[in-house]
Amino acid sequence: MEGIREGQGQLVFGLDIGTRSIVGTVGYLAGNKFHVVAQCVKEHETRAMLDGQIHDIGKVGATIASVKEKLEEELNRSLTDVCIAAAGRVLRTVTTSVEENFSEEKEITQEDVYTLSTMGVEKAFAEFQSTNDTGIKFYCVGYTPMRYYLNGYQIGNLEDHKAKTIGVDLIATFLPDDVVDGLYKAVEIAGLRVANLTLEPIAAIQVAIPEKFRMLNIALVDVGAGTSDISITKDGTITAYGMIPVAGDSLTDIIVQHCLVDFETAEYIKRTSGEAEVIEYLDIMGLPQTITSKEISDILNDSVANMTHQVADCIRELNGDKSVSAVFVVGGGGIIPGYTRMLADDLGIVPERVAIRGEEVMQNIVFEIDDALKTSLMVTPIGICLSYYEQSNNFIFVDFNGERIKLYDNGKITVADAAVQAQFSNEDLSPKRGKGLTFTVNNKVHMVRGQQGEAAEIFVNNEVADMYTSVRNGDRVNVKCSTAGEDAVVELGSLSELHDTLHITVNGKHINLPKTASVNGKRENEFYRIAEGDKIEIRNYYTIREVAEFLDTPVGVDLKVNDTPANIDTRVYESFTVSWNAGSVSDEWKDSLQPETDKNEMQGEEQEYETSVTVTVNGQSVTMTGKPRYVFVDVFDYIDFDLKASAGRSIVTELNGRSAEYMEQILDGDIINIYWKES
Repeated sequence: MEGIREGQGQLVFGLDIGTRSIVGTVGYLAGNKFHVVAQCVKEHETRAMLDGQIHDIGKVGATIASVKEKLEEELNRSLTDVCIAAAGRVLRTVTTSVEENFSEEKEITQEDVYTLSTMGVEKAFAEFQSTNDTGIKFYCVGYTPMRYYLNGYQIGNLEDHKAKTIGVDLIATFLPDDVVDGLYKAVEIAGLRVANLTLEPIAAIQVAIPEKFRMLNIALVDVGAGTSDISITKDGTITAYGMIPVAGDSLTDIIVQHCLVDFETAEYIKRTSGEAEVIEYLDIMGLPQTITSKEISDILNDSVANMTHQVADCIRELNGDKSVSAVFVVGGGGIIPGYTRMLADDLGIVPERVAIRGEEVMQNIVFEIDDALKTSLMVTPIGICLSYYEQSNNFIFVDFNGERIKLYDNGKITVADAAVQAQFSNEDLSPKRGKGLTFTVNNKVHMVRGQQGEAAEIFVNNEVADMYTSVRNGDRVNVKCSTAGEDAVVELGSLSELHDTLHITVNGKHINLPKTASVNGKRENEFYRIAEGDKIEIRNYYTIREVAEFLDTPVGVDLKVNDTPANIDTRVYESFTVSWNAGSVSDEWKDSLQPETDKNEMQGEEQEYETSVTVTVNGQSVTMTGKPRYVFVDVFDYIDFDLKASAGRSIVTELNGRSAEYMEQILDGDIINIYWKES
């Protein structure tokens, strides 16, 4: 776009393609002031657009061409490039929440926040796609973090804080492919090329709320014909935008029905009602009629109230469930009497803080034409022109893993954004961990994480890149999925609980026995690989048979445990003493060495049913289960008695008031006492 006079800044053509009319503005930026050198407003001859969306591309294109020709005539030069805006009516917004957990507390970086937002956009896109049954492809054109969370508590800025968990509530905005293509096609019909595409809510705020006011929490409402677009500012920036599909045309339709007139006449009545007390018109029968502005206000009152209520609800939703400090209203639909007062009531703020903004917000706009239109109708088209200098946005095309994708260029497009649009999972960009392992040891849950995998291999134009690398029109992006690390592998012998030993005395010799374990009720060796959900019990005893196997020696006759007669299945606990006469081998030991088939036959013949026994041990009721019969030593499996705590003392074992032997049978109702006796 060239200037029309020497020393003038770059000339920009902005086009506001509205539901009722198309407004063209041409100007240039000099310093901090925008100079308007030409403007043209032309209404659609038919309802070729409804609710901000093009329904007849050919007719809209013809109207754009007419506006273009009028401006070219004023400027005495041709126009080839144009800046446009997508209406709020075609936007789709999704509000979602995501959370990221770290294995340990860490200092949050800018990359962590960016990754969190990317996760949010991806989730919002997935949620949107799950409800999008139109078959139309949508593009993410922007997102706004609404609230951040640090370890579950809301916070303004996550960076540099230490946290184990971070989260965000985020609003993402999407444009449908057919709407974008329709705008581009209508412009092409008029012989123009799109130089920049912005969103109408963003464009309007460029003019209506100067940057110096954006530290304040202010809402801008652009009330057009088909939609009411809403933007929110706070802390020096635009924090959110949205829309409701109710605006000026809904009011005009009411007048059509009430006055029995066509749409154009109803528009005339609506506009004139704010300027004249009595409006004259012809109805569809050709009969002259009159109506007062008071009557118009009365018939529109309920609809205006409904409109402002919806706008107020949307403002609060976008602003974190609370009202704003003030509201600026632009667009032709906002001049209806009573609109600003009702909106103030709905928001709970004083009426003076909801105002229509027109010429008074155009302090930095210089009109170099006679009889220039300086009403609120001009706010959005001038904002579209200004967006060209700040954003230079358009749709770009990128080759992503061989697929040509279209991206809305907000000047900050990255590989991650392209991946989202290509529906390439964010999970496949980041390293993945192998499967974790969860099991229990003595009823205590253990969790072991899998190994971290390798990050995705990313190339942009054959150069090594990462997910934050900028992407431009025509770039070739190739991404090889990240890999998952090895699954968690744990051998039984690696458990710390098994590193302790059991100390016993065998035939006067001190022996250290390694702890053993059973897995799901079956004894396993140290090389057993733990599986998901395994229930592991660390054994605190050996049987005489297992002691002999460990020592690789046969069990002799006259077998005793703690000087009490025993057999090869008697359990031996910490600090127990075992003795036998090694001069000859016991018959029990010989029997234990017979062929397995013989043993199985005998066991089948002697099989007994499991029973349970309830006894009283040291005053506490204890129920033992899982065996056909029980002996005194079995009690130690059910009580908390530290056999290592002898400290020179001897252990006393009593059964029903008398001294007990370890291998004597115990029965239901028996009274047992076990304690240490001082020497």
